[in-house]
Amino acid sequence: MCFSFFGAFTFINENKFCAFIFRQIGGLLMKKADEETDQQPCSSSGTREDVEEISISLGRQEDSETDQSAEMPPKRKRKAAAREETKLKKQKDECLTSIKAQSLSDELGKPFSFRRCRAWFDHYAGQDEPDIIGPEGVEMLCKDLGVEPEDTVMLVLAWKLQAETMGFFTFSEWSKGMLSIDCDSTAKLKERLSGLKSLTSDSATFKKIYRYAFDFCRNQDQRTVDVETAVSMVQLLLHGSWSLLDDFLEFLQNSKYKVLNRDQWFNVLEFSRSINPDLSNYDEDGAWPVLMDEFVEWYRLKHPLQSSTA
Repeated sequence: MCFSFFGAFTFINENKFCAFIFRQIGGLLMKKADEETDQQPCSSSGTREDVEEISISLGRQEDSETDQSAEMPPKRKRKAAAREETKLKKQKDECLTSIKAQSLSDELGKPFSFRRCRAWFDHYAGQDEPDIIGPEGVEMLCKDLGVEPEDTVMLVLAWKLQAETMGFFTFSEWSKGMLSIDCDSTAKLKERLSGLKSLTSDSATFKKIYRYAFDFCRNQDQRTVDVETAVSMVQLLLHGSWSLLDDFLEFLQNSKYKVLNRDQWFNVLEFSRSINPDLSNYDEDGAWPVLMDEFVEWYRLKHPLQSSTA
């Protein structure tokens, strides 16, 4: 009996005890889950921590206690930062421009210095021939000046330096010539380019430059200029000032002439200045060289209507 009663008691209370244990375990688990939830940082995109990270990346960190609704949206912050960066860049550029302008003004205001002129020359001179600026140096100079080697202003500069050979400047030519125009740096020479080029507008000065060009472009051991070089130089000098230039160059390139002598060279300029575009005032019995007589004959055959009108 005792065994049966104990067994029944045990069976009845086993269920109550299990329910009690389950309730206790469940309570502990819920408590632990609540504690872990309180300790875990929120991962929502709208949390204060995320907003602070965005603010820091833009350089505009806000107070961690400021209400999220009062903060500027990230997109507007990026726009504001970009505008501020653009403004600062503009101010920096203006400051640098001002400094460069002041530096250039100081450079242009300095008196001529042979020491600076020599250092300037050495910058373009070749290592093998330190007293000569060759074609590569001249090309570098043109690049620094912002002009093409074929620009008329480079011929005027050579005339000012009284350079003897096309594509070369000796230090003697350089120092004397640059002294005459008060230049001892690229900055000074660049400032004077427009003035040098304007010299071609004066008739008397242009005539000197034109005559100089003959000796400048001929080989020193020859007394003539080959037709190919002559065509290029005449094109450079008379382009835009002689209406018959293209016809004359066409004639010259297809003629029997392979070279031009000094007298022929000089008379091309005189012809371009004194003879009318329709050749109406050309005197065949004048003192013109045979070259010009043959050009007139060639032109009239090519343009019979203009010749008959004249």
